[in-house]
Amino acid sequence: MVSKHNLGESWCRKQLADQKLFQLLEKVDIDVLEEARSKGCLLCDGPLHRSDYERKPRGGPQWDIRFSLCCAKEGCRKRHTPPSVRFMGRRVYAGLVVVLVSAMIHGLTPERVNALREALGLDRRTLERWRQWWLGRFVESAFWREARARFLPPLCFKTLPLSLCLSFAVERRDRLLDLLKFLAPITTPNVWKELVM
Repeated sequence: MVSKHNLGESWCRKQLADQKLFQLLEKVDIDVLEEARSKGCLLCDGPLHRSDYERKPRGGPQWDIRFSLCCAKEGCRKRHTPPSVRFMGRRVYAGLVVVLVSAMIHGLTPERVNALREALGLDRRTLERWRQWWLGRFVESAFWREARARFLPPLCFKTLPLSLCLSFAVERRDRLLDLLKFLAPITTPNVWKELVM
């Protein structure tokens, strides 16, 4: 069984306020973007150009652009949105907020959950939707069915994402980055469709 006290409120708040972490996550997304651009279009091998779009995530860093690419070849013009460690699909909140807050509520008293909700502007229904998503769509997804084999002993799916956070030891910035990289494949449009339908 997962120990609920291993992920504290003060630690989570510290991570959610860490400007160096936000800069690191943005740099990782830029590196992933450049790697995708260097490979060219996956459909026609045409060159890819930047075609970013606006985002305004709540509850965390003020990232206003989701990095994306578009094929420059006439007749193709396919959009290529690479994985991201900053955004979790089309969720309104930044990815690290969704992961950390969802994990943290497993060990908090109702009063502390209320304080956290107020500090981040989260509605109780939003937290409940996130919990249902982790326990439902996420654990049923093809991504999780394949990825869960990486964890020994097996993770407790009833406490996701807390069990993931504990497995990655996300108290350290580099380990939190590892967790966000692990989840990055689900941030692409094609994979995200499975997780929201």
